[in-house]
Amino acid sequence: MMGAADWQALLLTLRLAAVVTLLLLVISTPLAWWLATTRSRMKAPVAALVAMPLVLPPTVIGFYLLIAMGPAGFIGQVTEALGLGLLPFTFWGLVVGSLVYSLPFVVQPLQNAMQAIGSRPLEVAASMGAGPYDRFFSVVLPQAKSGYISAAVLGFAHTLGEFGVVLMIGGNLAGETRVASVQIYDHVESLQYADAHALSAVMVVLSFVLLIALYSARGLTRTSNGVIQANRAPSND
Repeated sequence: MMGAADWQALLLTLRLAAVVTLLLLVISTPLAWWLATTRSRMKAPVAALVAMPLVLPPTVIGFYLLIAMGPAGFIGQVTEALGLGLLPFTFWGLVVGSLVYSLPFVVQPLQNAMQAIGSRPLEVAASMGAGPYDRFFSVVLPQAKSGYISAAVLGFAHTLGEFGVVLMIGGNLAGETRVASVQIYDHVESLQYADAHALSAVMVVLSFVLLIALYSARGLTRTSNGVIQANRAPSND
């Protein structure tokens, strides 16, 4: 059975994942659109920078973010100047770390979905008098729906499983920064294997449900797109 501390850690993890996913969808939309459409020489360096969390050890990301958010770091100086204090070992410090660590899991599905649209639908919309913003909101966003579903689920699921980054930035403060992965680690260190099993099982089930939702949503989206294309196909009669 899960104890009060386990439930507290799980709820904090779900809260963190929800906040990070919403912020990432907002941040990643213009970034993914730029990557999908630009011909700038900066595309490759920016894409590589976005993808860095995929190859860097989480502790490396956590270490440099800890320095950046500390009193001598750029982020730390900005937050202190704004009267927000320092972010390390706070919930919002975890949010910043999770935004960086989960960024490619949201940007890349959005970029792929936007690239798949092609230029033809946008050209048709432009010929009908639609402006850039109108084309984006009436053409790009609806047709990139599957990408947004994938990005949201992957961003949420990836944030659920974070350990190295959140431990480096947040430490282990109950109710503030002790997420589920850190709580499981504490149980194992204390040889409380039954408690570790209980919380780990919940995380396994939750991750499995999220992945089922992802693949089901992808299947429904492909089916609906196929029906739309079939209805739009010209008749041979």
